[in-house]
Amino acid sequence: MPSHRFGGSWTERKLAALRAYLVQYQVIFHANESARKLRTIYVDAFAGTGERSNRNSDAEHLFGYSDETKQFQSGSARIALSLDQQFHRYVFIDSKASHIGALRTVVERDFPSLKEHCELVQEDANVWLQKWCATEDWRSSRAVVFLDPYGMSVEWKTIQAIANTKAIDLWVLFPFAIGANRMMPNDVLPEKGWGLVLTRVFGTTDWVKRIYSKRSEVDLFGERRDSVIKIAGADEILEFFIERLRTVFPHVVEKPLVLYNSNKSPMYALCFAAGNPKGGTTALKIAAHLARTR
Repeated sequence: MPSHRFGGSWTERKLAALRAYLVQYQVIFHANESARKLRTIYVDAFAGTGERSNRNSDAEHLFGYSDETKQFQSGSARIALSLDQQFHRYVFIDSKASHIGALRTVVERDFPSLKEHCELVQEDANVWLQKWCATEDWRSSRAVVFLDPYGMSVEWKTIQAIANTKAIDLWVLFPFAIGANRMMPNDVLPEKGWGLVLTRVFGTTDWVKRIYSKRSEVDLFGERRDSVIKIAGADEILEFFIERLRTVFPHVVEKPLVLYNSNKSPMYALCFAAGNPKGGTTALKIAAHLARTR
C-alpha cells in the first residue's frame, strides 16, 4: 500500500490542532438543539493515503520540498474517522488513483461502519470544491474543510467559493516560507510561470506591490535604469495572506499556527477562517486558542 513519509513534532502540532478542533466542533453540534438539525460534513481536500510513516530523507526537490516537508501531507483522514462523535458525511479528495485506493482500504478495513458515510473522490480538489460549494444545500448543512495542499496548489477561487457558502469552517495549510517566499527572488520579479501561480493563490496581483518596490538609478553614463527589490520576507507574505482571508471571511484567526522544520525554520502556517457570520464567533475563539497553545 502506498504511503506518505512524515512525522515529527511539526506534523503532530498540525494534527493535534485539527483533531482538537473537530472534537469541539462536534460537541457544539451535538449539544445545541438547533444545531443538531443540521448535517455536518468533513472534507479533506488533499487526503493522501490515510497512512503514516516516519522515515526521513535528505533528498531535495523544487523549492526545497524535501521528504521532511512532504511529511505535512497526510494523516488527517484517519483522525477525522476516529472521532467518538461522527460527521454525517466524510469526503476525501485526492488526484492520485493510488491514494484513493489506499484510502478505500483504510476505510473498509478500519472503519467499516462509516463506509456508507464516506465519499472518495479522485479529482482536482479545486474543481471539486468550487462545484460542491455552489451546489450543496447550505440551509441544512455545515462543514469543516481541511486544505493540506501539495505546494502552492490551492486557488483563491476555491477559498472564495468556500467563503461564499457562509457555512464552512476552513483550515488551510499555507506554505508561506517554504513555498511563496522561495518563489519570490530578491532583485527581480518572479518568472512568468511563478507569477501566475502566486496570483492564482492570492487572487490578486497586489502581491507585487506589497512584496516589491520599484527603484530607478542613474548609472555612470547618465542613463536611467529601472529595477525592483524585494522589501518583504516570509512574515509579511503570511500577513498578506491573512489580510486576503479577511476580505472574504467574517472571522479569521489573526495569528495562525506557524509550523517549523527540525532546523527551527518556518515552513507553513495553519490558518483558520469561519464563514458563518453568527456561528463563526465561537469557532474563531476555539481556533485562536488552539493556534496559541499547540
